[in-house]
Formats: sequence, C-alpha cells, structure tokens
Amino acid sequence: MTTIAEEVLLLAYGEQDGKQLIGSTELNAALGGALLGELAVAGRIDLADKKATVRDATPLGDEELDGPLARMAAETKARKPEWWVQKLQTDKLRKRLLSRLAERGVLDEERHKVLGIFPSTRYPERDPRVELEIRERVRDVLSGAVPDERVTVLIAILHAAKIDRKAFPDASKERIKEIVEGGWAGKAVSDTIAAVNAAVMTAVIASAVVTTTTS
Repeated sequence: MTTIAEEVLLLAYGEQDGKQLIGSTELNAALGGALLGELAVAGRIDLADKKATVRDATPLGDEELDGPLARMAAETKARKPEWWVQKLQTDKLRKRLLSRLAERGVLDEERHKVLGIFPSTRYPERDPRVELEIRERVRDVLSGAVPDERVTVLIAILHAAKIDRKAFPDASKERIKEIVEGGWAGKAVSDTIAAVNAAVMTAVIASAVVTTTTS
C-alpha cells in the first residue's frame, strides 16, 4: 500500500518523462504535509486548535512516518502544523521516497547529465497500475463520490501545492473547493483537512520568500 506522501509524488511527476510537474519548493512542502496527514488519518496525532498533538506514539512500521512521529512525541513544546511541515520537508525526504518507489518497481530511476555536466535524475513510471489506482480513487471523489478521510487529505495537499490542476486538469474547481473546505465532514476530519491545507500553503509561501530574498 502506498502512503499519502508516495501518492503525492506519483501524481506530481510526469508518467512518461519522469519530470516534476511543480517546483521542488512546493513539492517538498506537500510531502511534509502528507506525513502529518498520514499520521492524523492513522490516529497517531490530532490536528486541531492550530496545534499538532500526539495521541498515540506507537510506531506504524514505516520509517518515514515513525521518525516524524517520534520527533513529535519527544517535542516538549506544543507546535503548530505549519512548524512541523517546515521541519519535515527536505530534498532528502523527496529523494528517499522516490528511491523507495523505484526499489518497489513502481518507478524507474534514470540518471543522466544536462549539457553533459549537471547531474539530473528522472523518475518515469515502470508499473502504471499503482498510479492508475490512485487516480481512480481521486477521480471518483472529484466526480461526486463521498470521500473518505485519506482521499480528502490527499486532495487537500494537491490543492495547496497547486498539483491538483496539473494532475487533474478537467477537475471542477467548485468540487475541489467543496472537498477542501470539508463542510461535508465531521469536526475531526474538517480540522485535519484545514490544518494540512494551511500548513502546506504556509510552507510554500515561506520557502518562496526565502528563495526570493537569498537570490
């Protein structure tokens, strides 16, 4: 089974050319948000009242989730979801997840050099069935099916990082807004959606400001 972060990655890369559909700044923020969303969906943390609170520190058996969970459990000060997304998002996380998908045979890992000098890696699909299943679940919800919490969090992250319109260009903006605003859901789910969406957006903006001021 793929994690939400892996699902974000598969939808954020071109199937044939293996190139990112968005910049690394946005994608890294989306992955940080996906880790928080996964932990919330799994009942390990609560995202409410502008705080990320650990409910259950029991490991899930996935090092990319258990590491952040342990860090959150060890943190003595209450932190906002935005703070954690900033801490969790890194190029290294993205590359580890991509390599993991390549090791499982979902993606290919093609290394080459741009202009014969600059190293670059692309990740075209090797086994399209995994992404097709993800797309089917998302499309069903975008077409009107009642979403579960997991798909809703995924769509909220895609929207916050501006992947939604690139991965699903025909999707209704009104339907995406309806899902992300979470009016159909209970308070716990609505809180999770709102927190993840806001955290990713904040991280994207903050990273863009840093990039602009240092360039």
